[in-house]
Amino acid sequence: MRIPRIFVDQALQPHTEICFTQETSHYLSRVLRLSLDAKIRVFNGKSGEYEAKITNIQKNRVAASLLAFVEESRQSPLPVHLAIGISRGERMDWVIQKSTELGVVSIVPLFSERCEVKLDSKRLQSKLTHWRKVAISACEQSGLNIIPEIHPPQQLKEWLPTANTDLKLVLHPLDSQPLARLATPDSVTLLIGPEGGFSQSEITAAIQSSFQPIQLGPRILRTESAPIVAISILQYQWGDLGHHLQR
Repeated sequence: MRIPRIFVDQALQPHTEICFTQETSHYLSRVLRLSLDAKIRVFNGKSGEYEAKITNIQKNRVAASLLAFVEESRQSPLPVHLAIGISRGERMDWVIQKSTELGVVSIVPLFSERCEVKLDSKRLQSKLTHWRKVAISACEQSGLNIIPEIHPPQQLKEWLPTANTDLKLVLHPLDSQPLARLATPDSVTLLIGPEGGFSQSEITAAIQSSFQPIQLGPRILRTESAPIVAISILQYQWGDLGHHLQR
């Protein structure tokens, strides 16, 4: 059985005991049904992870002893920053989950002209908390030890001047250049529109902010599919995805 990986939001040190939250304790004891001395791995999003074993199981309290520290990041050598128009329902959860698994280092939800999602301050904070939980869960599953930063939603045109990576790309179905012609970047920002896409004025604003338009292929992908395909291509081209297949 695969050893469960658990995120905790606290400082960690080897050869100490930690107590998990009620929610995590329920997950370990009732969902995974772990027993005393069961092996787990614990990380806090800083770097590396700890080998650990369960030392106490009660109704709403599970404790574990931290053992050896394992310095293993599994981060891609290509930092990818995703900026994407906010979509409705579970589509945004899907984007955050899968882009985290693919190794993005940050995600910026964007409001744009054709974005249909409206969030007041209360719902906005609730969404941010929920999205971070989605990213944490994806890290636990995929082996990543550093949680991508989920930024508060911003207006597209206010955010554009702040993007400062080596390469900036915007998906555009009508205008593009092949990635193979571009030099290998140190970092990438990937900009993707909402369900209705970006308006022409927004595409123009992105290009004026040094974003280069790219096209993924002859078919127009949904807003939740496009980032997964694009990030996979970037990680294959310049990152670490599929490198063992090329040896």
